[in-house]
Amino acid sequence: MKKIINYIILFAITWNISCTDVLEQQAVDSFNEDVVFSDINLVKAYLGACYSMMGGRNTSGQANDGVLGLHRDMLTSATDQTLCPFRPQNYVHLKGTMSPDQLGFFASDNHGGWLRWMNLYNNIQNLNTILSRIDDVPVQTTAEESLRTRIKGETYFIRALMYTHLLMVHGGVVLSDTPYKLNEDFLSIKRSSIADTKDFILSDIAHAIEFLPPEMEQGRATRGAAGALKSRLLLFCSGKLMNGGYEPGNELVSFPAGSQTALLEAARDAAKDVMDGKYGSYALVGNTSEPVLPLTEAQIQEYAEVYFNIFNQKGVWNSETIWGIQFPLKDGRVNQVNLWNGPNGYHNYGNNEPTEPAVRSFEMADGTPFVWDAVDPGNDTLRTATAAELLDNPLRNPYNGREPRFYATVLYHGASWQERPADAKGFESNNRIQTGHIYNADGSIAQRGIDTRQGPIDDWNGTKTGYYMKKFMDPETVGQYYNNTNAWVEFRYAEILLNYAEACIELGDANLQSGLAALNQVRNRAGLPSRVTTDRETARTYVRHEREIEFFGEGHRFWDLRRWMLFGQVIRNVYGMKIKEYVNGDMEWKLDYNDNEDPRTWNGDRFYWLPLPRDEVNKAPQLQQNPGYN
Repeated sequence: MKKIINYIILFAITWNISCTDVLEQQAVDSFNEDVVFSDINLVKAYLGACYSMMGGRNTSGQANDGVLGLHRDMLTSATDQTLCPFRPQNYVHLKGTMSPDQLGFFASDNHGGWLRWMNLYNNIQNLNTILSRIDDVPVQTTAEESLRTRIKGETYFIRALMYTHLLMVHGGVVLSDTPYKLNEDFLSIKRSSIADTKDFILSDIAHAIEFLPPEMEQGRATRGAAGALKSRLLLFCSGKLMNGGYEPGNELVSFPAGSQTALLEAARDAAKDVMDGKYGSYALVGNTSEPVLPLTEAQIQEYAEVYFNIFNQKGVWNSETIWGIQFPLKDGRVNQVNLWNGPNGYHNYGNNEPTEPAVRSFEMADGTPFVWDAVDPGNDTLRTATAAELLDNPLRNPYNGREPRFYATVLYHGASWQERPADAKGFESNNRIQTGHIYNADGSIAQRGIDTRQGPIDDWNGTKTGYYMKKFMDPETVGQYYNNTNAWVEFRYAEILLNYAEACIELGDANLQSGLAALNQVRNRAGLPSRVTTDRETARTYVRHEREIEFFGEGHRFWDLRRWMLFGQVIRNVYGMKIKEYVNGDMEWKLDYNDNEDPRTWNGDRFYWLPLPRDEVNKAPQLQQNPGYN
């Protein structure tokens, strides 16, 4: 970290900046800091570059795929929920190979770039530059004065977000609130404790809330976004991992003994501030009343559509969205999630595929657990059903009768999707997913499934698990040819409710029922019945399950499994679901344990923390490495 390059990236045209006089004096590509901070509109453009860098940039400053969590290889594939079939070895913590020299996904600009040490500190350098000079930028009008104050608030928010990512992957980190100078020697800098890092971030969040106005242009930082970040940070910090679970005496990765209760109380209160409208008005979309069961098929689909559309917003955001990233096709940010995750029978890539255990974790429509061997007790691999049996009991099909969020999240064999491209219609004309083959009565293959790896359209990119991710895709976007325009929702009100629920449940006693009430708002919106218990351990199971399903694919699971220290309990090899659909209507579903698509292993608690990259430690050898790494 001997030199941190200060990228001066100005998007004057992209960000619609009016700065004619300045541009007439000096070309955009020759701007220096003095020019930038001579005009408030150029500072706004500079800040725009900092927003853009949240997706991660390589050393040439070129934009990469996606922003924050929306990339070709997603953070969800660093958990038990999904499989990245193209680069599974990059998820090095699941392979037992993570080291300071091998960070895989977490060192890749094109995939995990928004969590990469170098990218985060490059952006922090730019943000520090703004904060060091913003008060001296000349302003002529009240509007410009308001803009200057607003820019300060946005800058504090982005810096808080950058440092939150650093804390959540590394623990205590190097804290800096002033810009480094070229050729500055960094041999004296040290990592701060995780407690001091948390306090530094909270100070930035407080400044963001102070300087941001009540209303903001959609897509820019808001008070609500700052409040949501505070809630996320404090809940993470209250976890077992940082509170006696691993290296309790190491201040870089653990809080002082006895801190957990205060952290849980702070997490509860931070979420409650958002719930009480302190930073703006937010609410779940859809019907949050207790559902009247049983739901009809039409009602299940209605609940599913409400949930699905949270992630398919293209215009004005709904009441649940606190903050996210827009993709207007004109500012360089890339959203190609239909291409990245869509089925290969549509000439898409089929990435980030749900795993079988994750699919089984979705409940039935009445709120009871899904039980694979319900029709054949003791057999956890095979289900069969004749056409007559399916007619008599449709629930013999494991994908029938499931909760609404399942239908909004997963594309399974038989699920409806987009109209097929012209060259695929001759193989499948009903616009239904085929992740299994079609068989004749004698067991011979009548037709290979169009969305399998043996399909007649593309045979290299079909699903390995038997599923595709529907969530985040847009039914109106043809991924083969066009980019998506639906937003990435980074903070939403459901997270606040479940943050509050978990903090209350962990605090127990008088807080438990308040926590369940918040949890049940999320369940009821999903068409599921309320949870009822007076037992904290049972309530803990409920809220952890709810987070697993409600936030499926959004990346929260990576943080949750780490702070709960549960990776070792859930990580297992990924096996393929093999489906046979017979021309006479008979069906077979088999989890094939001979088809090990991704061998995985959890090889020690040290993997709960990412090591500092070797290159950074070589540049500043005095930086203490995280425990368990050399």
